[in-house]
Amino acid sequence: MHADAIAAAFEAACRDEIAAPKPGNVHVFADGHRMKAADFLHSAAVAAAPIATPGARIGVRILGAVTATAEAIGTNTNLGIVLLCAPLAAAAEQAEDPAELRPALAACLRDLDRDDAEHAFAAIRRARPAGLGQAPRHDVFAPAQVGLREAMAEAAARDAVARQYVNDFADIFDVGLPELVAARARWREPRWATLAVYLAFLSAFPDSHVARKHGSDIAEETRRIAIPLRERLHGWDDPALHIDDVLACDASLKRRGINPGTSADLTVATLFARHLTERLADLAQQ
Repeated sequence: MHADAIAAAFEAACRDEIAAPKPGNVHVFADGHRMKAADFLHSAAVAAAPIATPGARIGVRILGAVTATAEAIGTNTNLGIVLLCAPLAAAAEQAEDPAELRPALAACLRDLDRDDAEHAFAAIRRARPAGLGQAPRHDVFAPAQVGLREAMAEAAARDAVARQYVNDFADIFDVGLPELVAARARWREPRWATLAVYLAFLSAFPDSHVARKHGSDIAEETRRIAIPLRERLHGWDDPALHIDDVLACDASLKRRGINPGTSADLTVATLFARHLTERLADLAQQ
């Protein structure tokens, strides 16, 4: 796939995600956590080209996108998004039809090396994500000793973004995409399908970002809050009629400073994968 198409798919995924009223996270209905929806749209615009750099290593894509974001926004709005979307972009460059995206992604992840880790570590240091501490092994503040996949494996048990590097993005393909396909078939308005994906992730496992900032108990409490909201969403023929219910949950989480950012990152990656497969399908038919 051409770099311009990959960049366009990335921006489209980010726009779709910010348009949905994701409880606790930033969106067009309500800013939060000292960030605005416009910050995320601007971040997507400046990160798209680095993410889609033709022929670039995944680590180079990560560092380029995070650096561009830091220079444009001055705060970390998209580190998790970039870490997830860079491998998908590299895989899309190699795939020729939708069925090839997942195996191409697995091959890209197997190919990650120490240079990829060095670039990713530099990006993480540049972004300075909330709750970032030091690790006894493969610490981002020290020179990389292993490839990026091995380094991510060290954090996989506590971080859902890192886990995707180990399980070949199984959560994206086996949780996010089926939820997205089913929700899109039910509701014409894309934001409700995006919300369904977000709640699927948030209710499936404790959010890593919440756990880093607030601890595992609050992360588990947040997961349990998401479960009944997800059940109500699935019962609504027209979710727009129940927007006040969603926004009440959103306001409650934001008052407590709870931002399920990892669930939002996984949602963007799911949307990006979907946009890529749709573009690959169009190319295959030409």
